[in-house]
Amino acid sequence: MSNSTIISGADSFFIPGNHTGILICHGFNGTPQSIAYIGECFAKAGFTVYAPLLKGHGTCAEDMETCYYQDWIQNIEDAYNTLKKTCSNIVVIGQSMGGTLALTLAEKEACSGIVTLNAALEVPWYETFKHADSPRFIAEGKPDIHDPAAYEITYPSVPLKAVQQLLLLMQDLRQKLHHVSCPVLICSSPDDHVVPAYCSMEIFQSISSSEKECMDLPSSYHVASLDYDKDKIVEASLSFIERYVLKKMAS
Repeated sequence: MSNSTIISGADSFFIPGNHTGILICHGFNGTPQSIAYIGECFAKAGFTVYAPLLKGHGTCAEDMETCYYQDWIQNIEDAYNTLKKTCSNIVVIGQSMGGTLALTLAEKEACSGIVTLNAALEVPWYETFKHADSPRFIAEGKPDIHDPAAYEITYPSVPLKAVQQLLLLMQDLRQKLHHVSCPVLICSSPDDHVVPAYCSMEIFQSISSSEKECMDLPSSYHVASLDYDKDKIVEASLSFIERYVLKKMAS
């Protein structure tokens, strides 16, 4: 991390629990605040939960400008290795770019399972800046959340360079999806206004996992971890973990 001050409420969190670890990764321009609710639910269920703050996030947009997508991959790899010290099984849950990073991790590490929430393979608005040299910063609108009572910590604008790194990350994952073979639960919002829902179907069709499921989030927009379906996500994830992780441990 940089020497910049972390925005109040945006820091990483670690909640110790049993020997099954839940690594939760926030999205581009998000922070662990956006996944704190579901993280606390997993902790209450007894799991060890870790939500790292990705480099360049949760401080100021200028910090994000110096990031490369490999930094974010390293962040999630470091978090995975931290959990490995005390956990025998690790399930990785990712929101948006966090889902992209979770699948990228699963391509090289022995994850026990992956849960994606509107994982990003494409962001049409950002694609228009793929080869641009300006502006330096791109204004961000209000976070795409259906629930008007929900609040997400984000920057009001993001660096062009960081957007272009996200595009490279998504491009890189597309070439590796077929290497993902662990159990995967793919959650997507039909009314996502940031990442098209067909990205989740592409993930489902491209991964090699024999144990893979899709679930719609009909009452949520893009930031599903803060939206109306957040409890549905927790319930489905707990069921997924019970069937594909804990039963395998017991057998």
